[in-house]
Amino acid sequence: MNGKIKLDTLLAALLILLFSSTLLISTPITFAQEAPKGSWVDEIVLFVEQDEAKVIDMLLKNEIQAYFRDITDPELFKTVKASPDLWYAISYGLYFDLTFNPSGPEFLTGKLNPFSVPRIREAMNYLVDRKYICDEIMAGMAVPKYTTLTPAFPDYARYAEVVKLIEKEYSYNLDKAKEIITEEMIKLGAELKDGKWYYKGEPVTLIFIIRVEDQRRAIGDYIASQLEKLGFTVDRQYKTSREAAPIWIRSNPAEGLWHLYTGGWIVTAVSRDESDNFGYFYTSRGRPDPLWQAYRPSPEFDEVAGKLWNREFTTIEERDRLMKEALILSMKDSVRIWLVNQVAPWPARKEISLTYDLSGGFSGARLYPYTIRYIDKVGGRVKIATSDLLVEPVNPVAGSNWVYDHIYYDPLADPAVMPDPFTGLYWPQRVEKAEVYVLEGLPVGVTLDWVSLKFVNEINVPEDAWYDWDAEKQEIIYAPPGTTAKTKTIVYYDKDLFKMKYHDGSTLSLADFVFAYILTFDRAKPESPVYDEAYLPSFEAFREYFKGFRILSEDPLTIEYYSDMVYLDAEWIAADAASVFDPVYAYGPAPWHIIAIGWLAEANNELAFSSSKAADINVEQANYIAGPALDILKKYLEEAINEKFIPYKSVLSNYVSEAEALERYDNLKKWYEAKGHFLVGNGPVYLESVDSINKIVVLKANREFPDSADKWLKFSEPMIPEVKVTLEPTILRGLPSEASVSVTFKGQPYKVSDIQGIKYVIMTPTEVLTGSAEPITDGVWRIIIEPEKTVLLPSGTVSIDVIAVSKLVGMPSMATGVTTVMSIPEFLAGEIAKTKADYETKINSLRNELTTTINTLSSKIDSLSSTVNMLTGIAAVAIIIAIVALILPLVRKK
Repeated sequence: MNGKIKLDTLLAALLILLFSSTLLISTPITFAQEAPKGSWVDEIVLFVEQDEAKVIDMLLKNEIQAYFRDITDPELFKTVKASPDLWYAISYGLYFDLTFNPSGPEFLTGKLNPFSVPRIREAMNYLVDRKYICDEIMAGMAVPKYTTLTPAFPDYARYAEVVKLIEKEYSYNLDKAKEIITEEMIKLGAELKDGKWYYKGEPVTLIFIIRVEDQRRAIGDYIASQLEKLGFTVDRQYKTSREAAPIWIRSNPAEGLWHLYTGGWIVTAVSRDESDNFGYFYTSRGRPDPLWQAYRPSPEFDEVAGKLWNREFTTIEERDRLMKEALILSMKDSVRIWLVNQVAPWPARKEISLTYDLSGGFSGARLYPYTIRYIDKVGGRVKIATSDLLVEPVNPVAGSNWVYDHIYYDPLADPAVMPDPFTGLYWPQRVEKAEVYVLEGLPVGVTLDWVSLKFVNEINVPEDAWYDWDAEKQEIIYAPPGTTAKTKTIVYYDKDLFKMKYHDGSTLSLADFVFAYILTFDRAKPESPVYDEAYLPSFEAFREYFKGFRILSEDPLTIEYYSDMVYLDAEWIAADAASVFDPVYAYGPAPWHIIAIGWLAEANNELAFSSSKAADINVEQANYIAGPALDILKKYLEEAINEKFIPYKSVLSNYVSEAEALERYDNLKKWYEAKGHFLVGNGPVYLESVDSINKIVVLKANREFPDSADKWLKFSEPMIPEVKVTLEPTILRGLPSEASVSVTFKGQPYKVSDIQGIKYVIMTPTEVLTGSAEPITDGVWRIIIEPEKTVLLPSGTVSIDVIAVSKLVGMPSMATGVTTVMSIPEFLAGEIAKTKADYETKINSLRNELTTTINTLSSKIDSLSSTVNMLTGIAAVAIIIAIVALILPLVRKK
């Protein structure tokens, strides 16, 4: 394939090579007009276009202004880079996996599921050649991914030595995959006949759901071919996201509608702490969907994943131990195997500027609705294409979690805190400040000045702190005496918080927070009419670390939050406290009155918030923006109005009156009559319309928003360090060795004060060696490899990976140096051999020169001899002539 980039170079080279100076965005612009309230633009139109070539053509023609999906075709990317009218951002948080159905060993149909066996799933790591996928299918726009840790995030740098060992252990080995899978298939009772697997007389057919919108189609075909080499029959079912989702996410895994699926994920913000990935991707804690509820990790892995999920560690050393154990155990479990991390370009017109996220690109940036704008004007309409929209039902409690749906429902809500798109730290949005108290010795630091951090010897939870909910008595349960916590956070919200308006005209109030608190517990109580069994794993994980909540002041709002959840950054602890009962849920905006009508529908078994419960009771999943659920929600809105319904009235009536409740319901009714949906938020834009048939969503500016549009224009180009390493030509085993590391950005030295640290990793056949670099001056660091490490290096060529972590961006930068290792005797023998060879070369050269000189002299002597002979002859002739001349006169006289 022309233009293909081979993956023989280092990860960092790929990352930095594609990140060029064309990525200048979000630079503050001086406008002739004053910045408006809400979004810069008047309207954002989102629609679906899956043909990348057509998307680029539309961008070039200015028919659209941005594409909220990465470009996967290398040739089209070349077109983007070459165009004077386009620019692009690069993100590193998209990745592909191979997801397995773990149910079995037999499905309800009696068919065999080989992937119910962990050892077969583990062996799939050997079956897949990730380098081939990166080179041949991704055309160099990806790097291999073996673990749940993202190479562009800090935890990959922290545990690089373990990841490197895993990458070595699970590298491509078709013969090993075949050996293990054959052994396990025989144990399951399958037979291999004429190169094909049979079970109970029928071919073992694997139903493979293969996504078609991107490179996953080719990846799926490659993996299917690999499985066929082992004797499996593969039913390749090519599907789009919306066609695949009801099968792999929402169906009961035991029904056997599928065996494996080409999954794709995007981390929409830089993650500074990926310790909860193990709980999310490998255990039932992750999601309430049927697939996750079928996960059965080993007790050892489940315990480790649970401790990391709840941050049950007291020192960084304990965290390190848990993370290393989880990395190894996750490979043994392998309910999904990781394939590649993408280096993903996102294109847009140069007339348009918007903040993007280093992890999630355009669509993942929580700030995009706040910052998208035309460079030379205020207002206007922006058209954005994406590869999908409206994938699953949307509701604020347990609706769609697809990134394609986050694109339009995230902008509708205004969160208490905002993630930094480059570092992953949190900035205050509706918070003035936060005070964080943690137990002495916990590995917590702080960077931003809106958060103060203090270490204390003990944290006791007051007995008047809210602790639980009694669904039967409909009352709050307070903290038991003697309850303790690892962290306490006091959050001071903006004084004008309760002046904010929702899009339907209702005013944000403390009732929204109190309702969010109660609902968090009520859905996990069997006595509740909205009890959801699928919600239990994630709730139980929350219950393990939640210790208490108090309202210290109602207006301005000040809360106190107690928890055993420990993050490495105090900003994350503060963000957790500020967001836990903030009426902005993971699935969209959540004012109490819009949830209340869905609550009534679920309580009467006509709808359900989650897909799992909807399937269990055979009803529609609540969808607040389209479909048959709208009529049911409308029905219960009328009931709420007629009954002056206040959910959890015994408590919530202290925060909202019947008149206020009726006002909210009336506002929502008018909103529905005008807009045709119930998804109301308080963000910088509102949902104007939804066309579920043609997949078009229109967002409009919320001019009642309290902030000016220029509030978040401080984010410009991320300063990703460019790293180069220079090694000594030879490392002598048992002697120290020195290396120089250059760290720059756009050719300028990177300040030492802006670097968190630099480490190196050396792989040997038996272990991994690591160490740290020391700063010399801005842009220059030095590595000294101690004798006790060099003595362990084998003779031959060795690679040294250098990883630099900046304080200004969340992703590590990497470089590789290559040198030669020798023992001292080998080096001396080599030097002697080189010296001998050098002298032999010189002697031979001298001998050749002498021979040449002798030959030259001999030739000259021979020439001189000939000349002398000739001259002698001439002289003889001359003498004869002279004699004749003397005789002739005498002769004449006679």
